[in-house]
Amino acid sequence: MTRLGFGDLVLCAGSAPAAGFLERVAAAAAHGFAAISLFPHDYQRARAAGLTDADLRAALRDSGVAVAEIDPLLAWMPGAGAAGVSDAGRGFLATPESEFYAIADALGARSINAALADPGDVPLDAVAGAFAALCDRAAAHGLLVTLEFLPWTKLRDAATAASVVERAGRANGGVMLDAWHHFRSGAPLASVDAARVFGIQLGDAPAQAEPDPIDETLHRRLAPGEGDAPLAALVRHLAAGKCPAPIGVEVFSDALAAEPVDEIARRLAAAVRTCLRDARI
Repeated sequence: MTRLGFGDLVLCAGSAPAAGFLERVAAAAAHGFAAISLFPHDYQRARAAGLTDADLRAALRDSGVAVAEIDPLLAWMPGAGAAGVSDAGRGFLATPESEFYAIADALGARSINAALADPGDVPLDAVAGAFAALCDRAAAHGLLVTLEFLPWTKLRDAATAASVVERAGRANGGVMLDAWHHFRSGAPLASVDAARVFGIQLGDAPAQAEPDPIDETLHRRLAPGEGDAPLAALVRHLAAGKCPAPIGVEVFSDALAAEPVDEIARRLAAAVRTCLRDARI
């Protein structure tokens, strides 16, 4: 498993979705990111372009960049269907769990990030049981598993996700703290159990939410410091609570994604370092 800790920066796949594997790795290295995250199709595109696993590992090794998480695993909850799932979510729902393990094994990833795709009323005991089983399967590959909460699902906030992780009772299971989702959930900072946070994704938002949260989160996030989310306070809270997670920057933005990947990495690296400085980290 890749070793990353609090303060290590991760350039998340959602911030530069059009970039190829090699381009993303090079941009991350050039601007001081310790790691990248990957969507499964990032790996599939690289292999389809003729790159071997050895080529991909060499690029990571030569650049000093690791793979943090493979994101997002949606096909892990038994009986979960596609009703109410976004078009983007359906694509990820079609990616089998085995593909995540194959990529993680090939590239030495730290974790996989699981989210609850079904926005329906799923019993939390059932979610905890499924998450425990997922953690056991992932442990066979040396992986951590993070559970991401989404405000429009039954796992609507950090405290709910943490309660599921606690019920699951697996040492390799933790919470993915997506700052955008936390801000939009309306939950207080005190509800975030820093020690249970195994993954962080920083992004900003204006105070006024749009009517469609899924459309907003997939297309119009803001870089850290460009919105109204109290990100410095969040980072300070996580540091004080001994959070073990690296700090990812995930900004789903059509406008940002249109920029060259090197400019995306430069801009987000500067933004997150300003946030850390404001948090006195």
